[in-house]
Amino acid sequence: MTHTPAVPHSQSSREVTPVPGPGRQTVLVVGSGVAGLTAALDAAERPGVDVTLVSKSGLGQSNTTFAQGGVAAVTSAHDTVASHVADTVAAGAGLSDDAAVAVLCEDGPAAVEQLIARGVRFDLRDGDLARGLEAAHSHQRILHAGGDATGAAIAAALLARLAESSVVVREHSTVVDLVVRDGRVTGVRLLGHDLIEADAVILATGGAGQLYPYTTNPSVATGDGVAMALRAGAVAADLEFYQFHPTSLVPGNHLVSEAVRGEGAVLIDSQGHRFMQEEHPDAELAPRDVVARGIARRMAAQRGEPVRLDATRLGADFLAERFPTIDAAVRRQGFDWEREPVPVAPAAHYFMGGVRTDLWGRTSLPGLYCVGEVACNGLHGANRLASNSLLEGAVYGRRVVEAVLPSSPLRSEQGGSPSSGMSAAGFGDGWAEPVSASADAGSVIAGRADLQRLLWDVAGLVRDACGLSEAARELDSWAVPEPIDAKSAEDANLLVLARAVVASALARAESRGGHFRSDAPAPGPAAAKHSTVVLR
Repeated sequence: MTHTPAVPHSQSSREVTPVPGPGRQTVLVVGSGVAGLTAALDAAERPGVDVTLVSKSGLGQSNTTFAQGGVAAVTSAHDTVASHVADTVAAGAGLSDDAAVAVLCEDGPAAVEQLIARGVRFDLRDGDLARGLEAAHSHQRILHAGGDATGAAIAAALLARLAESSVVVREHSTVVDLVVRDGRVTGVRLLGHDLIEADAVILATGGAGQLYPYTTNPSVATGDGVAMALRAGAVAADLEFYQFHPTSLVPGNHLVSEAVRGEGAVLIDSQGHRFMQEEHPDAELAPRDVVARGIARRMAAQRGEPVRLDATRLGADFLAERFPTIDAAVRRQGFDWEREPVPVAPAAHYFMGGVRTDLWGRTSLPGLYCVGEVACNGLHGANRLASNSLLEGAVYGRRVVEAVLPSSPLRSEQGGSPSSGMSAAGFGDGWAEPVSASADAGSVIAGRADLQRLLWDVAGLVRDACGLSEAARELDSWAVPEPIDAKSAEDANLLVLARAVVASALARAESRGGHFRSDAPAPGPAAAKHSTVVLR
């Protein structure tokens, strides 16, 4: 294999981080979505701390920027934290970590207040925060900005604060691997062999939608953080659980937010029949995995033809005002969605799995922290509740800084003290012992499109043991690309991650949430544990 977990300090590598002054600490954040920006800004506010933020593309290229739906948080007297907790746990299909959910929901209102203080302007209605409804939520608690441009509004506000801060920013810098010395992460290696050293490395690198040919994610979502952490020897978790958003526009895979169905749009088949009522009592507002598989079944019955999202009852003025981004995308494709239903199909959207962390973002490797979509602390279980992702980045982006730089009054009774360590073997009853994925280099040259098609066919919405076993053998035969440029580095990460995803999916011989096995279509009570995976 062309990558090694540990990068030795060599004479040919150039350290590019300025030497900190006496008594100062250095923190390196990789990623510029809501989780990374929150962590970088919070860390920079601490005295005696030097923060560097690295982005492999421009700062605005992240899943956060493309997020439409909003931020789920309790901000109304008509709603309760207990209700938000119950909805999150229900969506997680029996696998959500109770403590992780409690942290998210209880700290959510304060995280929203911090976003507002940092310049995020959520939409208002009659002078109060406008609150929308999305699938599997029992209350209207979804805050949005710019109608359906919530992620972009959050990113813009936080980037404006970043520009005013002391954070050193390095854009268009591809991180190739973690630097590990004496069992501790001490920095990262960039493309070109430059090193950035730090007392703590926080990965906030986002998801991995580019594992699949159909995804709502931007091109930068190539699973870099999880792959780098696996190569360095860290434990990953729940990699079999990938969420496929039910409604992406065909063609183009532009996300059509859950909020459109929350406002009353319905799904119909080629005959104009509203079919989701036959799939689940909540019909179009059932959990995402249920709706996505319901659409897939209906598409299979009509020979692959997309289903249609019927929003005609909402009217042109409402659609343009409430969903301006989607409205523009739909019209660019030549559809008048106030007059005609538009074609939609599922697409890869969100990774419930990631690098295994505790409730403070600590991983099994000292010096390495992960936050946001790259991390997995059990919060989302087998299926993420709509609009909990931006909230996760805001809540846990604050908490990870408390673990790195303990001093703030954040609550520590949940998930242990922020200053205590996480054991590599500290899984407990709710976490399975690790399965292993191959780190060997094969000999067959395969392109990204081949990998994406294979994953879609065998590890997409429906999986089975036969297909997964064959895919594992094929992936093991593929050569890991040498990272000579940004794309080859991404391709190497995608292959490492694809092997781990397939190994995890093969090991879970049951169906649960975003993981559906046609050869084991029911959940197995004994299997209600989080999976873990390492590279062998």
